[in-house]
Amino acid sequence: MKFFIDTANLEDIKEAQALGVLDGVTTNPSLMAKEGITGKDSILKHYLAICNIVDGDVSAEVISTDFDGMIREGEELAALHKQIVVKLPMIADGIKACKYFSDKGIRTNVTLVFSPGQALLAAKAGATYVSPFLGRLDDISTDGMHLISEIREIYDNYAFNTQILSASIRHTMHVVNCAKVGSDVMTGPLSSIKGLLKHPLTDIGLNQFIEDAKRCSFK
Repeated sequence: MKFFIDTANLEDIKEAQALGVLDGVTTNPSLMAKEGITGKDSILKHYLAICNIVDGDVSAEVISTDFDGMIREGEELAALHKQIVVKLPMIADGIKACKYFSDKGIRTNVTLVFSPGQALLAAKAGATYVSPFLGRLDDISTDGMHLISEIREIYDNYAFNTQILSASIRHTMHVVNCAKVGSDVMTGPLSSIKGLLKHPLTDIGLNQFIEDAKRCSFK
């Protein structure tokens, strides 16, 4: 399973990259705004800064919700850097744009997916990635992980090449469960990745090793 980090914070991206397990980055307008990045030129410059940190794919989201606007923005984003994946909303014009980009050889990530039917449409349109938001489903007392399993079954049935990019990851168990059901990618905050390092028995065992080593050391 690929590990993406869902942020526009360069320091978090650098820290995740330094772990040696980072495969890519996802961003959106909300994450950009959270970092105080506004204005087209600043946003495009920031995408380039992200691409210069990581080796993998960087999802960059269009702002437009009409077909022509998405095509215009998407082509500009794709031309920015070879690592850019154009992120499109799961709406009718978004699916049309996905098909357009797919035919042009431009990679896409269809986002805000909440049902198996939406994921099926994205795959039919040739999406590189589909982003089901499991955390947001959990928030409304719906089993987000079940959606990932349903999409996995559908994609396996028909050998779709679209990768399942599980989004809206909230915690470490989301990461583990996504791996168990066969998600191709997970994207979440740095804390969800670093949380995989933690176990109290590891800390206890390491402390014991250190104390024993002190007693065995040559003087």
